Amino acid sequence: MNVDELLNYQPEKPAVAAANVLGSKRTTDSTTPLAAGYPKRAKRPILDDVPTPSNASLINNTNFASLSHNERDKLLQMLEQESSAEALDETSLKRMLSQLEKRISKNQEMRIKYPDNPEKFMESEIELNDAVQELHVIATQSELYHVLVNINGISLLMSLLTHENTDISIAVISLVQELTDVDTLTESEQEAALLIDALAEQQIVSLLVQNMDRLDENVKEEADGIHNSLAIVENMTEFRPSLCVDACKQGLLTCLLKRLKTKSGFNSICLYCSELMSILLQNHDENRQMLGELDGIDILLQLLAFYKKHDPQTSEEFEYMENLFSCLCSSLMFPANRQRFLKGEGPHLMNLMLKERKASRNGALRTLDFAMTGDEGKENCQKMVDILGLRTIFPLFIKPPKGSKRSGETRAENEEHVISCVASLVRNCTGDNRQRVFNKFTESDHEKVDRIMELHFQYYDRVKAASNNIEQEDDEEDEDEAYLRRLDAGLFTLQLIDYIIIEIASATSNIPSIRQRVLQILNMRNSSIDSIKDIVREYANNLGNTKKSNGVDHTTTDGASNGHSEDSHKQYLLDLVDKF
Repeated sequence: MNVDELLNYQPEKPAVAAANVLGSKRTTDSTTPLAAGYPKRAKRPILDDVPTPSNASLINNTNFASLSHNERDKLLQMLEQESSAEALDETSLKRMLSQLEKRISKNQEMRIKYPDNPEKFMESEIELNDAVQELHVIATQSELYHVLVNINGISLLMSLLTHENTDISIAVISLVQELTDVDTLTESEQEAALLIDALAEQQIVSLLVQNMDRLDENVKEEADGIHNSLAIVENMTEFRPSLCVDACKQGLLTCLLKRLKTKSGFNSICLYCSELMSILLQNHDENRQMLGELDGIDILLQLLAFYKKHDPQTSEEFEYMENLFSCLCSSLMFPANRQRFLKGEGPHLMNLMLKERKASRNGALRTLDFAMTGDEGKENCQKMVDILGLRTIFPLFIKPPKGSKRSGETRAENEEHVISCVASLVRNCTGDNRQRVFNKFTESDHEKVDRIMELHFQYYDRVKAASNNIEQEDDEEDEDEAYLRRLDAGLFTLQLIDYIIIEIASATSNIPSIRQRVLQILNMRNSSIDSIKDIVREYANNLGNTKKSNGVDHTTTDGASNGHSEDSHKQYLLDLVDKF
């Protein structure tokens, strides 16, 4: 009799009396005896006496015949986990770890004794693997993590990451991944902190990187090992973001770049590597600098070049492409990487992507915004003009690209990126290139002047509405907090727009018609130049003092990357306003 038959077995009921078979009605009268052999009805228990059903009772009361094979396995697994969890305590955990240590020693001894005869140490290796598998139950009781740490359980597990048999190391990785699951860590943060500290002390990232180097992602079991290794790092950095820098110092960034460079094409490992790299670069200048020193900018550009003429085939591949763009944009926030972007022909590639109108178009526009900003973006701005990039950017200035549902990017966000690119061109271009940028505003009967003024009124009304809402609120709000709320409402983009207006309208010696058109439109809308001057003056006075609510430094996106250039640009803006 197999397991299913055993669980479905029901004893045969005794035959009921002939009187009942013939159809005579049963009565509830106590004087009427029950037919011989009929089971008596059990007394209904008092509600308070009813025990809470466990997984075991639920399984016993389940009609297994009506369940699918997967549902049966799941219920049986619940029963197994419950029985294991009930049995696990501090004493039993110490016993399990002691057994693990003995099996490690036995396996090492057998391997040394019979190095050329695997059959001799195979049994000890199976026993060692079983001992590792038994420890999975610890993940269900995070309150015992301190026992695992205090009796050197972590060091035992870490020693197995370099085991000659990759199956053993993969089993340990699976266990550690389960132990560091974010949901498990948040159940008991104090115990989780002990575990993370112990893993960091053992330099687990370095051990994982060494182990991943010998795993082949074309083998399913080893690919799972790589995936779980990356998951461990993600779990640890999510619980403690400061570990991002240490992880890269231990070789993780090099390992991720190596995995991404493989020519095996897109797969789930590439997706996970790009996602983890994006996390590592998000808020850490040390990692951005390291990426540049490892030629990471060039590698990212090579990977993205494929999407110049090809669209991603699946949603996972689209996410992979977006992750690569995010990595590139994050790395460009480190000023020195903008020069590396230029040497890698980044402006040329982004310009081609904008022309091709593929799925990579929005990412290319976003990347150019980061690459052209600040003093370090001057050469990229000059390059864009040299490669006839104005013919690509200014049509987008008139009509920004539509958003993408898959990436969550909107047309309004693309509009802001284009405005930022134009502001960088106006600020950073010099000589003949500067004149070529200004001439663009006179083409087609000053249509781009009309467009910049349209944007001014659009964003001015939006910011004014936000300012009115802030004033009407009763609660007292910090001045800086109120300014940040106005920035989120579009003030930063309005500042860039008005900066462009003042720059192009101040070129009266060469192109006086631009100033005349600006004043004409202001008069038509019953507005004055003072509103524009006030916005630019506020922009200059707050330069370098504010950050967007999402953590992106405004001084990065408007061009000031150090104190000297920040002060000089601030003074330049104030002088420009006074002269206007």
